[in-house]
Amino acid sequence: MNDRTPPGRDPHAVLHPGPDGAPRLTDERHVVVVGGGIAGIAAAVVLAERGARVTLVEACEQLGGRVRAWPTQDGRTMSRGFHAFFRQYYTLRALLRRVDPELDHLVPVPDYPLRRGDGLTDSFAKLPATPPANLVTFVLRSPTFPVSALPSVHIPSALELVNVSYPESHERYDGESAQDFLDRLRFPDGARHLALEVFARSFFAHPSEFGAGELVGMFHTYFTGSSEGLLFDVPDDDYDTALWAPLGRYLSGLGVQIRTGERVEQVAPPSGYAAQPAGPDGTADGGDDGGDDGGAWTVRTDAGELTADAVVLATDPRATRALVADLPVSQDRTLGRAQRSWHERLAAGRNAPPFVVLRLWCDGLVAPSREAFLGTSGYDLLDNVTVLERFEQGAADWSAEHGGSVVELHGYAVDPHRDPDVAGGGRGGLDEERVRARLLASLHQVYPETAELESVHEELVVEDDCGLVGTGPWRQRPTVDTPYPGLALAGDGLRVDWPIALMERAAVTGVLAANHLLQGWGVRGEDVWTVPLEGILRRRPHLPAAVRDGAATVPGLLRDGATRVPAALRRGAARVPGLRGR
Repeated sequence: MNDRTPPGRDPHAVLHPGPDGAPRLTDERHVVVVGGGIAGIAAAVVLAERGARVTLVEACEQLGGRVRAWPTQDGRTMSRGFHAFFRQYYTLRALLRRVDPELDHLVPVPDYPLRRGDGLTDSFAKLPATPPANLVTFVLRSPTFPVSALPSVHIPSALELVNVSYPESHERYDGESAQDFLDRLRFPDGARHLALEVFARSFFAHPSEFGAGELVGMFHTYFTGSSEGLLFDVPDDDYDTALWAPLGRYLSGLGVQIRTGERVEQVAPPSGYAAQPAGPDGTADGGDDGGDDGGAWTVRTDAGELTADAVVLATDPRATRALVADLPVSQDRTLGRAQRSWHERLAAGRNAPPFVVLRLWCDGLVAPSREAFLGTSGYDLLDNVTVLERFEQGAADWSAEHGGSVVELHGYAVDPHRDPDVAGGGRGGLDEERVRARLLASLHQVYPETAELESVHEELVVEDDCGLVGTGPWRQRPTVDTPYPGLALAGDGLRVDWPIALMERAAVTGVLAANHLLQGWGVRGEDVWTVPLEGILRRRPHLPAAVRDGAATVPGLLRDGATRVPAALRRGAARVPGLRGR
């Protein structure tokens, strides 16, 4: 699918062409894709559409990975929590269009409200979609951003949010946490919590452990750098029914063998691999390609053994680290050094703290005025509340039959090390009953009428398989390519040059992993679209040079405070469209 028409409403969206080559494979290549989440599905689709024989192995009984849904009792379903399908997710949406060309199964959520513990609420409804008008309107309307607080904002730091350039901006924040960045930004407390910390926690991490570069990139992607707007869509039924089961049928139609409920235990390169010399590019002889004609990869599962020309590991970070830990290191000095370095970088990865999802099937309805989705800040462990019957057909059917709401509570980073009160012997090292009680207490604060409701059914999910995007050097993060020919990685924990995140990064890395293998086989890859790579300051050459140039130099000054910023920059900043008039 190489349509070069911008995929959304943003005319500045950027096309990243896939590698050129033949339209399809002319000889048989077998690829085992390990992991049936978004990344694995994306890789399998791109490979199978170009003639590769693909076997997709997934440990769970359903596809979808961290966006999986599964049946419970009495026809109900459960998932790992709410996910927003933003309009900036060009690659993910292109994947879904394979089975739903008009995206009829994605329905818009009318607002994305964020509520603070004192009741102040920000809304993103009816904001202009295009920056900087969206930013100006948000600041003018927001109850959390009073006029009296503007003089305290650190202008050079604020300008960084609209002066990014990728991939360079990824490295600008090496060693800085989101919390450190928010401290020097000096936004009012309400705006800090609602507009930025909520974003940080959506990566399942405390702001002190989450990288500032990822936070700035996310702000650019969703708000200050894209004209797609901050509102989003959601599936009209559970994830499996609406999304992954249809894509599974699509893959089967392409000849893909899907093996769910099967766990991969080991991957091994072709025999004799460790003795191969390095080629001119530092990889094993034969280059950085899609596989080695001298032998086959072996994938051992709890149900048997597979051989393949190539393997895509699209597993969660912990599983990836375990599966590659025993890969042999080449005896060749150059290649061996590259492989040892790669193993060290992977081993340095960490998982984020546990997240918790509590879904309640209630014996009565929440108030009709309640939002379908509400983000929260300052309500203890609670990060969002979803009223599922507002958009999910299965929940709506249950609600109509039983006269009750289906309410989901999500705690993004429930860390027993930071909060000993939740520590215990349950999953993720948590006291699950204590976590449940605190989440329910917060729900009763946010939606008081729920204190009078009883739950007919409950499901509690605790998982800790999300990668932590920390403060370490951006360039040390692993990428889709590896120093093992025929092995590629995919997943949202990988480094990508472009400003993408979460589900979109999973989809993009799946495509890039497939492209990596296809390029080695001389086959055309898949194009990728992203939001613009530069902030609005860099895209507006008519702005005063003092503003553009001064903002670019801020990283060398910002830790000493605003008093040392050149006067020309401070005067110029007042004239930046979108930052004046308050």
